Amino acid sequence: MYQQLTLVGNLGTDPEMRYMPDGQAVTNFSLACNRRWTDRNTGQPQEEVTWFRVSVWGRQAEAAHQYLNKGRQVLIEGRLRPDPTTGGPRLWERNDGSVGASFEVVADRVQFLGGSNGNGNGSNGHTANVTQPEYEEDDIPF
Repeated sequence: MYQQLTLVGNLGTDPEMRYMPDGQAVTNFSLACNRRWTDRNTGQPQEEVTWFRVSVWGRQAEAAHQYLNKGRQVLIEGRLRPDPTTGGPRLWERNDGSVGASFEVVADRVQFLGGSNGNGNGSNGHTANVTQPEYEEDDIPF
């Protein structure tokens, strides 16, 4: 079986890097992917934003931490990591008591798009590929 997810979006937070007990770097950030369309009935523009939590490992994690910042546009290739309890998105409870869902992605490839100011023009950027280690959910420091 094979799973590949490709996302293009903007970082919603500055990347946070930590090290696993074995010295492997892991960087986490949120990614907003926008979808825009015009409503057929009203003719009004519509927008939908889907948020993903992204984990990047190894040398690529260090590069992401060093060069990425909030607002920067990136292309992510990776796989969804399902919640071990539900088999779907990770469910959590908001402060107001409502249930939220978080889509977790383990990145195999991160390509930096646009300029460092996050304006998104151009597509020449840094790309790195690394093999992702397999860790148990309890081992990940976030």
